[in-house]
Order: sequence, then structure tokens, then C-alpha cells
Amino acid sequence: MHAKDMEARHLLQVYGQLAIEPDAGDGVYLLDGDRRILDLYGGHAVAALGYGHPELLDVLQSQAGRLFFQSNAVAMQVRARAADALAEFAPRNLERVFFVNSGAEANENALRLACRLTGRQHIAAIEHGFHGRTAAAGAATWGASRWYGFPRKPFDVDFIPRDNVAAVGDLVSGDTAAVIVELVQGVAGAVDLDTDFVQAIAAACEAHGALLIVDEVQSGIGRCGQAFAADIYGVQPDMITAAKSLGAGFPCGAVLTTADVASATGKGDLGTTFGGGPLACALIEKVIEVIRRDDLMKNVRELHARLAAALPLGPVERLQGIGFLAGLRCTRPAAEVQRELLEQDILTGSSADPAVIRLLPPLTLGTEHIDQLLEILAALPAN
Repeated sequence: MHAKDMEARHLLQVYGQLAIEPDAGDGVYLLDGDRRILDLYGGHAVAALGYGHPELLDVLQSQAGRLFFQSNAVAMQVRARAADALAEFAPRNLERVFFVNSGAEANENALRLACRLTGRQHIAAIEHGFHGRTAAAGAATWGASRWYGFPRKPFDVDFIPRDNVAAVGDLVSGDTAAVIVELVQGVAGAVDLDTDFVQAIAAACEAHGALLIVDEVQSGIGRCGQAFAADIYGVQPDMITAAKSLGAGFPCGAVLTTADVASATGKGDLGTTFGGGPLACALIEKVIEVIRRDDLMKNVRELHARLAAALPLGPVERLQGIGFLAGLRCTRPAAEVQRELLEQDILTGSSADPAVIRLLPPLTLGTEHIDQLLEILAALPAN
């Protein structure tokens, strides 16, 4: 029996699924029986180091053998080391870390902190942005009304039109607790925001005492060719949220804050059972170590440039996004091109833009893999 049929027995059928059933992974490939599928989607930007990375497997086994789990009721050196590694990797002004389980949970806590610390009830977000499906994160997500479900939103929210500098002044005020922004909008199709627009948001936050929350759940942890996209845009957020690539496949997330934000919190203000668990922390420390040691951010920058230089090609007219948070803008429906690539054993992702395929591959991707994609694109019809 196929896995899809087996899942249908008891799992809620809420996902659109691709026509593959991988049961193993090897490097940047997924294995489905005899098929080796080049994974350029990385499980929604999660598989930062691919599959079966020996150092990740070793550290996971080692930590599991020592201590599988303990809560935040006790201090642990592995948690302290992970926080040290993440704070040293982050923009210089972000010195404090709160570990959670996911990107949505990270955004939920960041938004809650902003409302509590400012005493304000207004959030500004960006049109087409996606921040998660929990109450606050969903309220700040563009178009969430079609699935939101809660009877009331936890705060007032306005959406700033993307790259509209004038609208920033209209929608960010002394009533605004925070602006939350993806510098590269992932679900929207890997859309990198205009630098002037981002700088205007940062300036408005500073002028009005609002907090700047940069959602780097997809863009962070080296995926854009720097540690965080905030490094590229030259902004200093009050908070950054991270997840996905942070654990390279193990569920984890984090809120990084300035010392000022952290100083306004005390015991009992935040909490989580599983966030900051020893397995997650051991992996976070190792993921950051491997990215830095193996110069994977340079690899991301070089391969993005190689791909961009080869386009337009076949049904792809241009590349958008930054690094390995990239979008292929197609001359015909992206769903068609995605299906044709999968038939040639290349997995890519869809997006909210029907003309854009997303690429969120492991940071360990090689030149030969980009060339494999280009060769197949060249053989596909443009129209």
C-alpha cells in the first residue's frame, strides 16, 4: 500500500502532496525506491546540511546517550553552548536568546514581547508576508483570513504595501508596538524587499519607539549567503526569529533579542516545555559550527550567482530572492514546470505566486547540482 493511502486512514487530509514517497536521504538527494531525487526544496528550507550528515548523526547519538531530555527547570551546559553559538552568529546587537520549538512559536513570542514591553495594541506587517498559523503569527500573516479560525485577533494589525516607502509613514505610528517583516518573503515566492523600504521601516520604528522584528525563519542561518538577511540590509532589529535550518531537520526555533528587550523580562514571563531541550541544542551548536567551518555561506553566494548568470533558460525568465532562498520566475505556470522537473528527478517548491518556483536547497549543494538543474531547464519548453 502507498504511504499516501496509509496516511489517509487516520491523518487529517489538509496537505497537498507531491507524487513521491521518499524513505531515505543521502546528501542532497532523497531516495524513493530506485529514484535519486535532487532535493532543491529541503523540506521547506529545513535540511540545511542535507541528509545523513555524519557529524549531525554523531552529535545526536552522543547527546541522546548522555541525556535525552530535561526541561528549562534545570541549567545545562549544552543549552548554554547553543545560546553562545547563536548569539555569536547573530547581528552584534542581539545578545540574548530564548529557545522555542518552531518558527511560528518564535514569532508568537516576539509579537507578545513587543505588545507587553510597549503597552501598545497595534502591529504593522507587510503585504504578502507569512509568519505562521498560531494566533498572533497568523494575525500578522497576509491573507490569513481564509484559514485563521480564531474569533478575534489579539491586536490591531495593518499591512504595509510591499516596497511602498510612503505607506510606512502612514501605517507606523506612536500606537505601533512592532513592525514584523520578512526581508526575503519566502512563501510569497522568494521576494527580496527593496533596501530603501526596509531602511524606512527601521527609521520609523526608531522614531516612534516601535520594535523591529525581523522574521528570519526561512532567510536565516546562512541561507541568504550571510548569517542573517539583516546583515545584508544593514538594519539592527530589536528581535530576530529563527527556526527551520537552525536544527537542520530537528524541530527548534529561537527568539534573539537586544539586551534592552531582555532586561524588561523576568522569571515567568516566557515559557516552553521542549524549547531548549538537549537534543535540539546539541544540533544547533553543531549546525552553526559546520556552516562557519565549511564556508557554506560563500558556497551559497557563489552558486546563486552561477544560477543567475545562466538565466533566462527554458521556461525560466529570471531568478529572484537572495542566496538559497530563491525563486525561479517562469514564462508558463510554475506548477507545470515543477511537475516536469520532478519527472526528471529534481524536487522544487511551489509558492503563493503561480509564476514562481521556490528553491530552498541544502547549503551543501554543489556546482554539479546547479548544472544538473540548468541542463534539464534548457530542455524544457519556454511556452
